[in-house]
Amino acid sequence: MEQNRLLLIINPKSGVSSKEGMGPMLSSRLEAMGFNVDVAYTQAKGHATQLANRAVAEGYGSVAVCGGDGTVNETAKALAGSGVAMGIIPSGSGNGLARHLDIPIDEALSADIIGKRQMMDCDCGVANGRLFFCTMGYGFDASVSHRFANEKRRGRITYIKNVVEEFGHYQPQPYRITVDGETREEEAFVVACCNASQYGNNAFIAPEASVTDGKLDVVIMKSGNVMQMLLAGFDLISGMVPYNAHIDTLRGSKVRIECLGEACTHLDGEPIDIGQSADIECLPHQLRIYAPPSEKPITPFITPIDLTLRDWGIALGRLFK
Repeated sequence: MEQNRLLLIINPKSGVSSKEGMGPMLSSRLEAMGFNVDVAYTQAKGHATQLANRAVAEGYGSVAVCGGDGTVNETAKALAGSGVAMGIIPSGSGNGLARHLDIPIDEALSADIIGKRQMMDCDCGVANGRLFFCTMGYGFDASVSHRFANEKRRGRITYIKNVVEEFGHYQPQPYRITVDGETREEEAFVVACCNASQYGNNAFIAPEASVTDGKLDVVIMKSGNVMQMLLAGFDLISGMVPYNAHIDTLRGSKVRIECLGEACTHLDGEPIDIGQSADIECLPHQLRIYAPPSEKPITPFITPIDLTLRDWGIALGRLFK
């Protein structure tokens, strides 16, 4: 394995911003930090996995992925267990794993994180044989993902529009949930299995989750009235989920989720048919990621405000470049 050899994978269709000139800019920046960079652009769904598999086979020491959560997942599942380090250059709509790891939502600044060569060995989850690194789940969030995937326009505004539209008619479903041998049945709006703390866009579904503890946080948002659901939505963006009496969080290394009604599922924000039931397990320390050396705890209200101000600062910086 050649440690300084890096494959840069760019998804030109991720997010809402143009990727024109991104390859040369990032290559130049990474090469200035001592990497020998090759660039590849994804051409279709699943192509990032093929490119990352090739990088492992050809002895690359690192793979950097410029894209959203779906492209990160495609790349990461090829690198898990290989020892090849992954850098994340977030350029998607949600960027959940990058945000959890405190990687800046800016291409140049996130490349600088790779250049510091600090790494974290992260857990991953596996649901019915499919790897995930941020969240997977059943229910309303999955239904929104399916709706969002059919939109021609991406971005936060389109996502919020889909949340509002789906909220108007989504019906909670009955579930049987087993965590480390303990079983309960619940009618739920959402059952989310979380390796990381958020879906993306600073929506904290599991604020106390860690990608290094060998556990998954199972979040059950129970069925309720409109006001209870609106309060749950507020707690999602304020970091107050652990204090909401209408939301339970369980923690374990082995999980089984059985949907006893109509199943709708997602994996790392991408709509996917996991099945009516899912056997889920946490696989500790499978993926080496360039990231700040420790996970920051989430303080309700303070952390969301700080991250929002940081996003605004980056956006303003781009405007005045």
